[in-house]
Amino acid sequence: MKTKRVRRWTRREFLKAAGTASAISALGLPVSLFAAGTKIGMIGSGRVGSTVGELWVKAGHEVMFSSLNLESDKALAAKFGRGARAGTSKEAAAFGEVVFVAVPYSAMPAVSRDVGEILRGKVVMDASNPIPTRDGPMAEPAREKGAGLASAEYFPGSRLVRAFNCIGWTHMLNEAHRPGDKMAIPLAADDAAAMQAAIRLVTEAGFEPVPVGGLARAKDFDWGTPIFGKPVTAAQAREILGVK
Repeated sequence: MKTKRVRRWTRREFLKAAGTASAISALGLPVSLFAAGTKIGMIGSGRVGSTVGELWVKAGHEVMFSSLNLESDKALAAKFGRGARAGTSKEAAAFGEVVFVAVPYSAMPAVSRDVGEILRGKVVMDASNPIPTRDGPMAEPAREKGAGLASAEYFPGSRLVRAFNCIGWTHMLNEAHRPGDKMAIPLAADDAAAMQAAIRLVTEAGFEPVPVGGLARAKDFDWGTPIFGKPVTAAQAREILGVK
């Protein structure tokens, strides 16, 4: 499936376009992806994957958890209840209308080999961070070019969105749906329809999405940047990242 690429847009334009089913359909994604009960496959169900996945189960989505430990995934599904299930990574990739990837970056080549073909044409929300002290030398090129562009190379043909990568899982667990100003989740994507899907899912998880721009801009909220690890509001995030 060919994706529609955009270089820049404003937050207002995204939110306006996301409000109509016709706009979504015109951008090449099924309208069903923006309805209740979206199917989401989780590649990696560690602290980040399990936290975000649980929030989506509570929001009424169908979520399949997968990792290297299927028994652990089955326990998670049983804990989270109706709407949650467990499977292999290939099953989760095939199941999801949206697929969420949250693995150590050193695992990205293996994930790409296992499910890369399945992810072609799908919205992929990537929360994986290249951290040289943890992932070794393979993380260095990804750090240099930025994780958005690097992850897109692992999943060619997918509709990649960088999301949920710069806030720790404890902040997400404790501050989702907090009263007042919601905690910001920066987003970057080259695909307009995928960005809109991510905006909706971030909002339903209990946070405020902050679209920053294309995948090249994801480097601005990678590991080691001034915003990384900071539970800031959307207004604060836009000021730090220089977006309106």
